[in-house]
Amino acid sequence: MPRVLIVDDSPTETYAFQGMLEKHNYEVLTADNGADGVALARQELPDVVLMDIVMPGLNGFQATRQLTKGADTAHIPVVIVTTKDQETDRVWGRRQGASGYLVKPVTEAKLIETVEAVMAGKTLG
Repeated sequence: MPRVLIVDDSPTETYAFQGMLEKHNYEVLTADNGADGVALARQELPDVVLMDIVMPGLNGFQATRQLTKGADTAHIPVVIVTTKDQETDRVWGRRQGASGYLVKPVTEAKLIETVEAVMAGKTLG
């Protein structure tokens, strides 16, 4: 069963994404801030990380950079999932190594399609 780590400080968003993923037979891990997300990803080595941007402490861009540049976690695709819908945010996310970028609210179909695509090695806008 593929494992997805959700890193988001919103319990509502985390709950919604967790429900969508579990319905499609994904095991879900969660962290509510960037630092805990990076630590959990290093410990558990999930198949995909869904990363919010705006979080206290280590933000999602910083956490994404740590994961995609880390020797032990560089193979894990990170999908940024955020309300930030500016092209500059998308470009910055790609520069940090993100494999995908989704703007909230995210439909279940789009979430599952994106997770499956990045697990297959594709990089999406």
